[in-house]
Amino acid sequence: MNVGTQRGAIAAVQVFGLAVWFSMSAVVPSLRADWGLTAGGAVWLTASVQFGFVAGAVASTALNLADRVPAHRLLAASAAAAAVCTAVLALCADGPAVAVPLRFLTGVFLAGVYPTGMKLMASWAGSAGRGRTMGVLIGALTLGSTLPHLIAGLGSLPWRGVLLTAAAAGLVGAVIALLLVRLGPHAAPTAPARNPRYALTMFTERGPRLANLGYFGHMWELYALWTWIPAFLLAAPAADELPGSVAVTVFLTMGIGGAAGCLLGGWGADRFGRPPAAMAALLTSGLCCLLSPFLFQAPPPLLFAFCALWGAAVIADSGVFSTALSEVADHRYIGTALTGQTAIGFALTVVTIQLTPLLADAIGWNLAFLLLAPGPLAGALAMRAFGRTAARSPRGADGSTA
Repeated sequence: MNVGTQRGAIAAVQVFGLAVWFSMSAVVPSLRADWGLTAGGAVWLTASVQFGFVAGAVASTALNLADRVPAHRLLAASAAAAAVCTAVLALCADGPAVAVPLRFLTGVFLAGVYPTGMKLMASWAGSAGRGRTMGVLIGALTLGSTLPHLIAGLGSLPWRGVLLTAAAAGLVGAVIALLLVRLGPHAAPTAPARNPRYALTMFTERGPRLANLGYFGHMWELYALWTWIPAFLLAAPAADELPGSVAVTVFLTMGIGGAAGCLLGGWGADRFGRPPAAMAALLTSGLCCLLSPFLFQAPPPLLFAFCALWGAAVIADSGVFSTALSEVADHRYIGTALTGQTAIGFALTVVTIQLTPLLADAIGWNLAFLLLAPGPLAGALAMRAFGRTAARSPRGADGSTA
C-alpha cells in the first residue's frame, strides 16, 4: 500500500475512532432534561474521559505497548473497545452513576487510539514532511472530536441515537485500522526491550523536556475550550442568531476551522521550523483568550469569525509538538515518549475543565476563558527556548533530525 493511502487510512481511523470522545458533551442539553443533569454532572461526563485517558496512557507507557504490540492491532482493538463502551452507555445508562464509569473506560481505550495513531503516522513520514503529515493526523482528530456536535445539531436524533451513531463510527474506524493500516518504513526496525522509565527519563534531556513543556501549555487551554465553548456561545447575546445552531457553529469553527489550522500549522512547521510555527499558534490562541471578554458581546458574524480563528489557532500547534518530540526523543521509544507526553498533558486538561465552569459561575462566561491564557504564554516561552537549543545542536534550526 502506498504512502498516501496509508496516511489517509490512519487519518480516517482518527476521525471515526475519536467520534466517541465528545459524544456526551454534544448531548448535555438533552441530558439536563432527561436526567436532571447538573453542571457538576456535566463536568464529570467529560473529566472522567480525561481521567480514563490518563490512566490508559500511563498503563500503556509502563508496558511500552505502543512500541511492543503491533501498532495496527492495538489501534483497532482500542477503537473497538471505546465504541463498545459508548454503545453500552447509550443502551443502558439512566444517569451519571452508570455513565461516568463507562466514560472513564472509554478514555482508557482512547489512549490506544490517539498516541498509537501518532506513532503510525510518524512512521510514514521522513523529517522533511513530518510536520504536514502530523498536521493531517491532528486535523482528523479535530474533525472526529467535534463530529458529534454536527450529528446532534443537524439531525433530529434523540441523545441515545447520537451516541449510537458515534459508536458505529468508532467501529468503522476499528475495521479500517485492522484491515488497512500498517507500520511504515520510518519506524524503529525491531521492538525494544521493555523500558517504562523512558517516559520520565526523556525529561532529563533538554530537547524532549522543552517540547513537552510547550505541549503542556497548549493542553492547558485546548480541551477546556473545546468542552466549554458551547456554554460560552449559549450565554452570548448573539447565541440565537448564529448560523444553524450553537452545535453547528461549534463544528464549523472548532472542527472545520480546527482541521484547517492543523494543516496550516503542519505546513508552517515544515516551511519555517517547529518552534516558529508553534509560537505563532500559541500566541494567537493566547490573544484570543484575552480578547474573549470583548468578543463575547460581538454581533453574530464577528463572533463566528472570532471563534473560527480561535478554533484554528488552538489546535494548529498540536501536531507540531508531536513532530518535535518524535524527532528529538530516543528513536526506539517514540511511541512511549508520545504516550507519556499525552498522559501528562491530558491530566492538565482535567484541571482547566473543572475550573472553567466554576469561574464562569463566579464572574460570568464572558470572563471565564481568561483562566486559559497563561498556558499558551508558557508554551510559547518553552518553544522559544527549544528553538535556541535546536539552533545550537547538530539537528538543525528546526529541531529535526536527518
